[in-house]
Amino acid sequence: MRNVLLFITLFACLYSCKQTSDKFIVEKMKCEYLQSPIGIDAPNPRFTWQIKSEEQGISVDAVQIVVGTSAKDVSNGNGDVWQSGTLSSSTIPLIYAGTKLKPFSRYYWSVRVKNQKGEWSPFSKVTFFETGMMGQNNWKGDWISDSYDFNIKPAPYFRKSFDVKKKIKTARAYIAVGGLYELYLNGEKVGNHRLDPMLTRFDRRTLYVTYDVTNSISNGENAIGVILGNGWYNHQSKAVWYFDKAPWRARPKFCMDIRIVYEDNSVETISTNKNWKTSLSPIIFNSIYTAEHYDARLEQPDWCKPEFDDKKWKNVMCTNAPSKNIIAQAMHPIQNVMEIPAIKVTKFSNTNYVVDFGRNIAGVTKLNIKGNKGTTIRLKHGERLYENGHVDISNIDIHYRPTDDSDPFQTDIVILSGQEDEFMPKFNYKGFQYVEVSADEPIEFTEKNLTAYFMHSAVPKVGKINSSNKMLNKIWEAANASYLSNLFGYPTDCPQREKNGWTGDAQICIETGLYNYDAITIYEKWMADHRDEQQNNGVIPRIVPTDGWGYTKNGPDWTSTIAIIPWNVYLFYGDKKILEDCYDNIKKYINYIDEAYSGGLTDWGLCDWVPVKSTTPTEITSTVYYFAVVDIFRKIATVLGEKNDVEKYSALAEKIKNAFNKKYLNRETGIYNKGVQTEMSCPLHWDMVPDEMKEKVAKSLAKRVVADNSHVDVGLLGAKSILNAMSENGYADLAYKVAAQETFPSWGWWIANGATTFLENWDLNASNDISMNHIMFGEINAWYYKALGGIFPDEKNPGFKNIILKPNFVEGLDHFDAHHNGPYGDIVSSWKKTGQEISYHVVVPPNSTAMLFLPTDKVLESGKELEENKFIKIETDDSNKKQYHLESGEYNFQLQK
Repeated sequence: MRNVLLFITLFACLYSCKQTSDKFIVEKMKCEYLQSPIGIDAPNPRFTWQIKSEEQGISVDAVQIVVGTSAKDVSNGNGDVWQSGTLSSSTIPLIYAGTKLKPFSRYYWSVRVKNQKGEWSPFSKVTFFETGMMGQNNWKGDWISDSYDFNIKPAPYFRKSFDVKKKIKTARAYIAVGGLYELYLNGEKVGNHRLDPMLTRFDRRTLYVTYDVTNSISNGENAIGVILGNGWYNHQSKAVWYFDKAPWRARPKFCMDIRIVYEDNSVETISTNKNWKTSLSPIIFNSIYTAEHYDARLEQPDWCKPEFDDKKWKNVMCTNAPSKNIIAQAMHPIQNVMEIPAIKVTKFSNTNYVVDFGRNIAGVTKLNIKGNKGTTIRLKHGERLYENGHVDISNIDIHYRPTDDSDPFQTDIVILSGQEDEFMPKFNYKGFQYVEVSADEPIEFTEKNLTAYFMHSAVPKVGKINSSNKMLNKIWEAANASYLSNLFGYPTDCPQREKNGWTGDAQICIETGLYNYDAITIYEKWMADHRDEQQNNGVIPRIVPTDGWGYTKNGPDWTSTIAIIPWNVYLFYGDKKILEDCYDNIKKYINYIDEAYSGGLTDWGLCDWVPVKSTTPTEITSTVYYFAVVDIFRKIATVLGEKNDVEKYSALAEKIKNAFNKKYLNRETGIYNKGVQTEMSCPLHWDMVPDEMKEKVAKSLAKRVVADNSHVDVGLLGAKSILNAMSENGYADLAYKVAAQETFPSWGWWIANGATTFLENWDLNASNDISMNHIMFGEINAWYYKALGGIFPDEKNPGFKNIILKPNFVEGLDHFDAHHNGPYGDIVSSWKKTGQEISYHVVVPPNSTAMLFLPTDKVLESGKELEENKFIKIETDDSNKKQYHLESGEYNFQLQK
């Protein structure tokens, strides 16, 4: 790129905020990365917050936190549980270090910080967290189920009536389930969660969920209702992963305590026991994998209300717990996040219609309709249409192995009652854009009869980009849609044909997830799933969680998740806990590979999945990822102060690197092996190229890309590295040219042909690997933040305590704007070209700094003013980029081409 910065002017504005009497305040407080969570089990919860300031350049030197049982006392800076005193700390999270927390308790907390001038902020507004069971021994309820075996199809109802005679102070429901559930009190559903609890390895870890039900219980007679679904616990549909043969499989079961604290501080617990009653429900079949069937004629009105007569219901059966490890589900829940109306209905006959929702999503549809009693309606969900306009599911049902036609794939079945009927699946979700409605009797049907709901883990948005290239913006949106469509308490590959936690897909797109969403709670849970699934020899399966499938043929190119995910979470959040939790597991994993492949090279893996045309030997990609895992572990050992491991695994990383380069790198040409894009870009991206060879290798890669008509020729693994390898080694303009293509093969080619999510194959007409909602090629989304916005976390000061800014003002793009709300606040990197000038706007949040790199070899005399400015200093650099230290604040640079 041409040198910029013939001159620099700097405008430093006050950090925007409302005018108050306080110069800076603490806000956006979270405990365990959740706002005012209830029912957490963490003995030492983590506290985070952000600072809002009128002043530029604010940093924190110290912090004080108070935790107590009285909101009033805490508001006055007093805590009877923990008063930290003045802690010399400028980073978050802050870990609780007070007296032992009690179960079933609400704790209030407040925090204040001291800036570099010695001034204290006021104490923050008081917020709270609540503990849950805090151990297995505090459960009072029995595990109950009905008396049927796991082959019975209808979902079971459960109910219990109870009286309340005193005034309630608080009430909490704690419910643990093998399977899925919905909870009702006095006829109303409790909460807005979907598909609780999240999938785990059920025989090793069971999750429970806590609800505040204070306002759901009234004086006098009350009724609890629970309906259980199969989920992955009792998988009745048959597919190639054999979840129907899972070692834990059983009829769904649950345990619940409703703990009521009265105004006189007495406590009563309503628990599951043998006195509960059960009946089969109108949900006559449910499968998390395929669909749900509902017979409205079997409804029992008011079944979960106090006045319901349950004399004909059966007694429950007490049973064993799915596991001995029952812990809190402390994470963002799955919800119906967005309602999507139908945009078009095509009528083929008065019994056959096709509904188009205009975009591909994961979720469910809600049917509202009236028809003749006994009329059967089928709702077939799919991603594409045949040429004749009917729904085609042949691209997503290939792994299904039905034994009969009673469980059609992605097809809900509804039998009408003759009244106004409403149906939305409780225990299933699908991937779809179209729904074919087929009835065995004539029905009246319009757009108003069917509504879609986009479902996913409701992780908060933390990232946003916008640019002058509309296709770039659409690609970003489509990547996010695919990412969310594949986030259901764990990252999946696709929401229709598999719904599996494929490790390779997730490690490729970890940065895409973290730049755009506050997803730490999901990834921490998923790493616990990894630890549950890891075998004693260190091997991790290809899909996590699993029923036992996938421990063979995988390798470090896929199951490097055990290191790559924790390391990236640490970089984005600055929290060591996930590193500490996974440390021994990563070491065990590395040691297994080292023992099996002592020469440093490994061909244990799945290779560069679904390439355009050029294939890369598995030994190349697997060895690169083996090195990446070892190199990351070396860094983790450094962070955690494990000096012996730093030395040992640094030597192993060097051994792998040397063996790889000796076999595959031609030092004369700067070409690895045959020189195809994945072979060249993977070593560059994962830092396996010798320093003295990087320039030559990058030049050879660029030549290859140009020879490929500036289009991608990579599979899943190459899609992670190709754009990054170019933009980080002097070829950002070429990388953007590749990223902006709209002809085959490219991301833009999908969008130009109507895709609203990412596909599983570059070829629209491929014969296999043709899901239309996959996230595995989604790294381009993160690349926008890194290469164009230039926003990177700093390994030495993670969690964006210090921000690395390396924007590339690429040819062909006139404007780019990137926002990322990190742990300390909103980071902005935005630039716009006007004539021969570039306006570059930066925001560094309070208590953060940034290191800005601008592509120039000239700084004019005006640079002296920058040196004198207390918010910015200039350092010399041997490269062709100048470095600028920015303290917190808002900056406008005027650059000239």
